[in-house]
Amino acid sequence: MNKKQDLPWDNPRFRNWIAVVRAEKAVVRALSKALAPLDLKLAQLDMLMNLYRHPGQSQHDLARRLLVGRSNITMLLPQLESQGLVRRESDSSDKRVMRLYLTPAGEQRLMKALAVYTELIDTVMARSSPSECDAMGEQMRRIVDTLAEE
Repeated sequence: MNKKQDLPWDNPRFRNWIAVVRAEKAVVRALSKALAPLDLKLAQLDMLMNLYRHPGQSQHDLARRLLVGRSNITMLLPQLESQGLVRRESDSSDKRVMRLYLTPAGEQRLMKALAVYTELIDTVMARSSPSECDAMGEQMRRIVDTLAEE
């Protein structure tokens, strides 16, 4: 048997998956560079976006929503707090739980970061029609759902 026949290079699923991974890495690199003047890292932006959309969530809920461990959140929170972007408050019904909120400075920084992010997305998606964008998003959501089932 020819070893080259066993390799996945010609498999459309594999080939296209590699294209998705490469695109994701290129976007992460470009977005990281664009966020640097705002003194934000991508993981911090993810936290700020989620706290804006879901204010008052616990660290545990935020970690689950971001698909990371609580230790990741524990490491990032002090950085965001020291910048004055996030505040923690004790839960009124369970003092062991800390609720997370954006500060006004956090919301202001997030809005600047979202403008940068939106501009990048508009640039990279400009060659795709709205229906192509919707199809891509649906496919990515199915992938997330498939992996969440495992």
